[in-house]
Amino acid sequence: MGRLDGRATWQVSRAHLRAHSLLQELFADAGARAYHYRLLAALEEAGAVSQAELGRVTGLDRSDVSVALSALGEGALIVRAAHPTDRRRNLVSLTARGRDELARLDAVVERAQALFMAPLAEEERDVFLDMITRLGRGPGTGV
Repeated sequence: MGRLDGRATWQVSRAHLRAHSLLQELFADAGARAYHYRLLAALEEAGAVSQAELGRVTGLDRSDVSVALSALGEGALIVRAAHPTDRRRNLVSLTARGRDELARLDAVVERAQALFMAPLAEEERDVFLDMITRLGRGPGTGV
């Protein structure tokens, strides 16, 4: 459809669908879910955080975070502990098993990246990533 082919928003939407499909398929093959990876990665980066903070940093709805953390807890990938100064809150942290799972899933994500970026020459990949990152931030946010 010529009318849409020259539209950046259309092409980004198509690329998003392809990327999403690749990730979903590879995570499913690995017996995992993309949002579990997102939560594990955020916990590794942030350390022990509240469930609410985890939702904010990952962009996931609080109820989705709660359900996902229950599953991750059943797998002994995370632990919840009482906050030292606020008994109403729990802190969530990654276990050693969770770090191992994150490393396993990093390989899944790397495979998805390789498949997604395969149509680009090696020297085009960094340029593409820079441009798409800037587009995701929007105008006036700097580079």
